[in-house]
Amino acid sequence: MDSAVRVADENSGDGSQSARAARAARAATTAELSVILPSFNEAANIPILIGLLDEALAGIAWEAIVVDDNSPDGSTEVARTIARSDGRVRVIRRIGRRGLSGACVEGILASSAPFVAVMDADLQHDETLLPKMLAELRAGDADLVVASRKVDGGTVGEGLSRVRAFGSNIANGLAQKLLNVTLQDPMSGFFMVRRDKAEALAPKLSPQGFKILLDLVSSADGALKIKELPFTFRERQHGESKLDTLVTLDYFGLLLAKYFGDIVSVRFLMFGLVGASGLVVHLIALRMFLLGGLEFNMAQTAASFVAMTSNFFLNNQLTYRDRRLTGMGAVVGMLTFYAVCSVGVLANVGVANLIYADPAYWWIAGTAGAIMGAVWNYAASSALTWRKS
Repeated sequence: MDSAVRVADENSGDGSQSARAARAARAATTAELSVILPSFNEAANIPILIGLLDEALAGIAWEAIVVDDNSPDGSTEVARTIARSDGRVRVIRRIGRRGLSGACVEGILASSAPFVAVMDADLQHDETLLPKMLAELRAGDADLVVASRKVDGGTVGEGLSRVRAFGSNIANGLAQKLLNVTLQDPMSGFFMVRRDKAEALAPKLSPQGFKILLDLVSSADGALKIKELPFTFRERQHGESKLDTLVTLDYFGLLLAKYFGDIVSVRFLMFGLVGASGLVVHLIALRMFLLGGLEFNMAQTAASFVAMTSNFFLNNQLTYRDRRLTGMGAVVGMLTFYAVCSVGVLANVGVANLIYADPAYWWIAGTAGAIMGAVWNYAASSALTWRKS
């Protein structure tokens, strides 16, 4: 029987709950280890994981900090119910903020323990590795211990599909080459670090994205002593993966931000990447409208609104995923996006019309107009469409 299922079954009995409460009462008032559990829609997994941690960390003064992004499935309340009877469990509910990296940073900063571990709340990370990771940090030979799927003895197991495993390998290679990261598995989301080291780096970390480890290591610029331990990535048992294809753009944004020394924010780079895709959409739409017989001014205007619509939905899903608009809010947001970008459209069409003289150079005129509109679009959308609540 799988260990997660076995612990879940054991926890259903009053005797097991009483034993766990007794162990919690005997635990030191000050935790030596904080386990940060970022969550979104993990209500079914959180009780199982807390039971697994209780078993794996026997004899260690630990706490779990569940950082929940206001999950609609009631994850926050599930975690709070456990916390009422187990003082080792704390809960942070985030409203108006989303993203694994930001949740991890908030959890780390909420800890007072000398060591902090970050692991997913979806049961795919092996909690039995935590004591070994802690022993490495206690010995003083490492500042950061990473659970790696890439070192000898480690494997992705059944936790990643072939497509995701292939993408992970490419992402690892890019991180190692562009950022000179020596980690074998910089994409791992399971690690333990000295809290003071992580806290010192916190101002440099991006609250966006999913790759907190890569951000942490690249921001440290070689100052961390790192040890990698092998582990097998488990298959998810409950719930659905939070990763989607748009995370690829998010990852490239983080790589570029770190590569250029954080001169510009990840959000700005995300907006730029979305804008680049919008330029492609714009040119395709412009060509289709021209071939359909529209005169250039009308075709350029129509193509601009097609590109704006594409950009709105991509930015809503990726660039501003922590402020994502839904329902009527998305409808109003799109109309607001159109309104605030209208000045950009006027600049776009005006500049393009000045350049457009020869039909053979339609793409030059279209590109120039789109670039002129992009500057206004970013400032206006950040301030008005996806403003902080």
